[in-house]
Amino acid sequence: MQYDLDAVRRRFPALSISDSDTPRIYFDNPGGTQVPQGVVDAIRDCLVEANANIGGGFATSNRVDEIVAGAHAAMADMLNASSPDEIVFGQNMTTITLHLSRSIGRQLHPGDEIILSRMDHDANVNPWLLMARDHGVTVRWLPFNTETFEFDLPELDELLTDKTRLVCVCGASNLTGTINDTRAICERARAAGAWTYIDAVQSVPHVATDVQDMGCDFLVCSAYKFFGPHQGILYGRRAVLEQLEPYKVRPAPEQIPGAFETGTQNHEGMAGTIATVDYFAWIGATMAQQYQEKYEHMSRRANHVHAALDYLFEYEASLAKRLIDGLQSLPGVKVQGITATDAMDRRAPTVAFTAEGALPEVVAMELAQRNIFLWSGHNYAVEVVNALGLMDKGGVVRVGPVHYNSDDEIDRLLLELDHILPQVRAA
Repeated sequence: MQYDLDAVRRRFPALSISDSDTPRIYFDNPGGTQVPQGVVDAIRDCLVEANANIGGGFATSNRVDEIVAGAHAAMADMLNASSPDEIVFGQNMTTITLHLSRSIGRQLHPGDEIILSRMDHDANVNPWLLMARDHGVTVRWLPFNTETFEFDLPELDELLTDKTRLVCVCGASNLTGTINDTRAICERARAAGAWTYIDAVQSVPHVATDVQDMGCDFLVCSAYKFFGPHQGILYGRRAVLEQLEPYKVRPAPEQIPGAFETGTQNHEGMAGTIATVDYFAWIGATMAQQYQEKYEHMSRRANHVHAALDYLFEYEASLAKRLIDGLQSLPGVKVQGITATDAMDRRAPTVAFTAEGALPEVVAMELAQRNIFLWSGHNYAVEVVNALGLMDKGGVVRVGPVHYNSDDEIDRLLLELDHILPQVRAA
């Protein structure tokens, strides 16, 4: 593919920073990405030109009203929601989920069942465990195959009953990188009469997301995982959201989405989120023209955003393959995730690995000394690490390249690991 990496990287001021003449390499992206200059500018402009609360009728307040409406419209385009009213903003995915679980819990009764997955980040696990505890709800668990790192969907069929009320799964694992067939999962849940709650924090940065085609009832993501500010976003299907009782203060709106947006929102974060969506639209308009026809039924910006994500997915898949091949060439290293070349379409570029005789934390710290940033441990994927039997071994080393990373950066990481691993094993 003809990909103008230099044009992309020029948009991100953080990518040009060096420390003691050593360039930074950002592979910590599953925990939070860097942002393009347009996002920085949008946040600054909001704080300088629109630093007020909503609904005041004066100039700065009117500008905030525009930003709030624009942010809902932008995320409706990014997720292909049927209306901006189906978009709810909050602090982050975890906070939104904890908040919404209270409203969903009021719809459940003792003896009802929910299905959670062993592949999910704890933000899509423990809020529901707490809800189940408080309402006498039974929790059933969907395992994943620890050899293929994927769900066996017939096992979901066995778990679904006429008592199932909610199915919670991730769009992509934040540890193994597995991309799940959420459309098939939602179809099965809907046939059983259950709602679906999709944690798309790790899939939205990499995969074109169409909530209408997916058929989910709820989907949550975080802008700081897709090159934006610290901002959480929920999609809720209108017919379902309007059934729920929002936990809110009395003066807050009764209508969606405001009924679920507790307190004063992060207006500068909303401004930055608009700029993030527009960044993807720029890529779609200037680099991904060949992907636009697939999304011709969408609005112009939605079309460009979805085309961009399809286009970038190919580049990120090439990075993931280069990384996985290199890791597998290192003695004693095991990739904890999908590795087959013909299966790169079923995984995000997030790659976790273990190295025999080397503690993940030590490996990560050694790389940090070389200005290569990544994460180690369980990465909040507690159920995943337990299922893989890695909790008492320190979890994994997690590498998360995205579309602003380069082949050269992958090769630099692999070269450093080739030096580091024998040293830390001998220590």
